[in-house]
Amino acid sequence: MSESLQATASARTGRRTGPFPTPARRRRYLIVVGVLLVIALLATYGILGYGNRAEFMSRQWVTIAGLRVESVVVILVVAFCQSFATVSFQTATQNRILTPSIMGFESMYVAIQTAAVFFLGISGVTLLDGPARFFLQAGLMVLMSVLLYSWLLSGRFGNLHIMLLVGVVIGGGLGSLSTFMQRLLEPNEFDILSARLLGSISNASTENLPYVIPVCLAAGVALWLRSRRMNLMALGRDATNNLGLNHRRELMTTLLLVSIMMAMTTSLVGPMTFLGFLVATLAYSLTDTYDHRLILPVAFLAGYSVLALAYFTLRNVFYAGGAVTVIVELVGGLVFLIVLLRKGRL
Repeated sequence: MSESLQATASARTGRRTGPFPTPARRRRYLIVVGVLLVIALLATYGILGYGNRAEFMSRQWVTIAGLRVESVVVILVVAFCQSFATVSFQTATQNRILTPSIMGFESMYVAIQTAAVFFLGISGVTLLDGPARFFLQAGLMVLMSVLLYSWLLSGRFGNLHIMLLVGVVIGGGLGSLSTFMQRLLEPNEFDILSARLLGSISNASTENLPYVIPVCLAAGVALWLRSRRMNLMALGRDATNNLGLNHRRELMTTLLLVSIMMAMTTSLVGPMTFLGFLVATLAYSLTDTYDHRLILPVAFLAGYSVLALAYFTLRNVFYAGGAVTVIVELVGGLVFLIVLLRKGRL
């Protein structure tokens, strides 16, 4: 009798079970996705077609646009990796403040680049350019993160705050070591290193895209297919185990996929500490749902829209395409501080 009364009450109020409690929430989600798609398409057309004076879709127009396609592909890869990795990492750690970048990826990247210039010099770095260097630094990042996560999140040290502190200490130590080596470099070597350390869409290692795209796509699809499992992980370790999933195994698998995606994007364009946090925060606010099958696509669209608009505006209006990551990091850092101060805790 009580179940029929609850069903009648739900029918009267229009509420239902599922990712959206009301039809209005579902319509709002569809509107958000539509708006983000329009923004993404307009930004893409702006990057490809702005200043292109040839007739639209003529051979000349396509040729000029083809010279700019690499930037669009890089933005797609970065937005895809940062959004999927950050949302999944925050779910795994049950904390919407932390991001994978804070855990030492950028410090490891800087240390590898600095060590390469310090020990091998300019000529040695040139010899190491290409897939060999790319996969070496990406592999070291994945190895470091897997060792850190497996030690501090799955064993008797399974404490989020300990992991955060150890990650910050390791990042600080690598940063200090990198600074020491940079002080000993010659001016020419330091100039070349500085160009490598600044995250930039324009200076991305586009020659590695044929290797990066399949790896990122495989890891991203794997995370999306695990969306239902992440919905359970968000409930906590006890609830996950009680519902029939091995929380430790799910946690390690998710963090491994996150590490791969972060290593790929960091090796491709350099450090982008707060981009993932900015995108994830926007996705949570816009979707207002627990279902990762719905959150992840919105996070990707938001990330691409933000990066593409920033790149188009700074490149074509202010003629400072290299400053895209600086502006995005500034905005992301401000959003991070605002959220942190509002929550009052990590």
